[in-house]
Amino acid sequence: MSAKPGRLAYQHLGGERPLVGETVDDCFRASVARYPDREAVIALPQARRLSYRELDREVQRLAKGLMAIGVARGDRVGIWSTNTLEWVLLQLATARIGAVLVNINPAYRIAELEHALRLARVQTLCLIPAFRRSDYVDMVNRLCPELAGCAPGALHSERLPELRNVVVYEPEDPSATRRPLPGYRTWPELLDAGEALTDGAIQARATELDFDDTINIQFTSGTTGFPKAVMLSHHNIVNNASQVAGCLRFGPEDKLCVPLPFYHCFGMVLSNLMCFSSGAALVIPAEHFEAGAVLRAVSQERCTALHGVPTMFVAELEHPDFGDCDTSSLRTGIMAGAPCPPELMRKVIGTMGIRDILIAYGMTEASPVTHITRPDDAFDTRVETVGTNLPHLEVKLVDSETGVTLPRGAQGELCFRGYGVMRGYFDNPEATAKTIDPAGWLHSGDLGTMDEAGYVRITGRLKDMIIRGGENIYPAEIEAFFYGHPQVAEIAVFGVPDPRLGEEVGAFVKLHEGERVDPEQLRDFARERIAHYKVPRHIWIVDEFPMTVTGKIQKFRMREMAAERLSAAQAATESTPHLEPA
Repeated sequence: MSAKPGRLAYQHLGGERPLVGETVDDCFRASVARYPDREAVIALPQARRLSYRELDREVQRLAKGLMAIGVARGDRVGIWSTNTLEWVLLQLATARIGAVLVNINPAYRIAELEHALRLARVQTLCLIPAFRRSDYVDMVNRLCPELAGCAPGALHSERLPELRNVVVYEPEDPSATRRPLPGYRTWPELLDAGEALTDGAIQARATELDFDDTINIQFTSGTTGFPKAVMLSHHNIVNNASQVAGCLRFGPEDKLCVPLPFYHCFGMVLSNLMCFSSGAALVIPAEHFEAGAVLRAVSQERCTALHGVPTMFVAELEHPDFGDCDTSSLRTGIMAGAPCPPELMRKVIGTMGIRDILIAYGMTEASPVTHITRPDDAFDTRVETVGTNLPHLEVKLVDSETGVTLPRGAQGELCFRGYGVMRGYFDNPEATAKTIDPAGWLHSGDLGTMDEAGYVRITGRLKDMIIRGGENIYPAEIEAFFYGHPQVAEIAVFGVPDPRLGEEVGAFVKLHEGERVDPEQLRDFARERIAHYKVPRHIWIVDEFPMTVTGKIQKFRMREMAAERLSAAQAATESTPHLEPA
């Protein structure tokens, strides 16, 4: 057998920072010891500022409360909340006692919430009362009507049989709740429950923990489109945060402004944990993304770093208050979640002044970053590639059909191996085996190329995932939902190019014979049942789908047809004469 031509598309880099065998709490306590009086968290919406010493004290108190209500090592604790100080406290307190934090998207509707809680077998749920038009308490009460007749901590739910504890808190005033809630604990009651425990009880729990323990569950989807629960360990996320911090040259003198949602791996690991492992300050500008609040936070707090997806940076640059805010303190940050247009990168560097802004790529199953550009990379490299792999991680590109490693320059599926690869999908060994092969390689489903210097370009996706403004959307999940509509016979969901968000959700819909419904009625059907970002913006009622000769739907052809229709509609609008009033 002859050797493969050229160098293989495989790379493994060493690094200045060795991997560490520490838990999240080990890492955090080290920063507390080194920087006790430095600011750790600045929660602007709640007007609260905590030093590392003060944050440690609050984490210890919450950890005792969780243990007192029966949270054991390995138990799942769900957090359904916007970005608040309490979210951060729960992240650190669950890690301290070895409980698994389950991140729940604040945009979830009741069916999605039920699926997440059942899938991860959540035993304790902490939530805020409401967010925007979503009444969280009402949704939980509808799922668990048994709450009305039970004592706190004694829930026995038919639909959620593992859920025992439900804790509610008000971000504006954690010492109160909006109304009496039978069956719930309030935040003060949770903290009071731990008063009888000693510091020794927490220390005894800490001695049981191992850095390979699962400590976090995040939801993602694969080819089936239905959410799977990704298990991440202390080792996964501590080292990913540490290695990314090294690439950013990030340290205790830095202040990071975080507009990203904490429930997302980008926010939880690359923002929160990167700060706490570096002795830096975490600045929370708002409970949810508001461009003006981000700009004010950067200016007021003299932040040195800013993270976000491209659409966030666009909104900040175009905000009417941009000219009145001083962003000159910004030095570095990460843009990820979607491709960065060159013009946006120029504005972020030139107008916003973030000279060392980096592009990152990864996936939740890799905890999450696998590739990142570096401050010394040329401009073209920072916009045309996702950089090189992080130190201590292996990457290769393979033929998706044969699994053979390809030569550099050839397009193939990106695969990763090393400390960042997840522990697996919770309670789903079959899906885990399909994603992680026997040699330990995590198959991303993304297509790319690797050049001679090891820089990777993302060229496409084997899976049909849509990335809308940095939010991952899985067509099969939306398709399964719409099959519940009585007039829908078939539906195919796909990504449509969008100049602002990168992609929008599009759908071709075939109705049952003799049925009539317009696209807006279909959107209305979805709006109160699934998260807003999953509702298709573009819906076309069609008589047939483009198919292969073997009967497979051609979604790439649908994307082409959708682009043609949108272009024609825009041209028609632009050619319509505009009459000025007399």
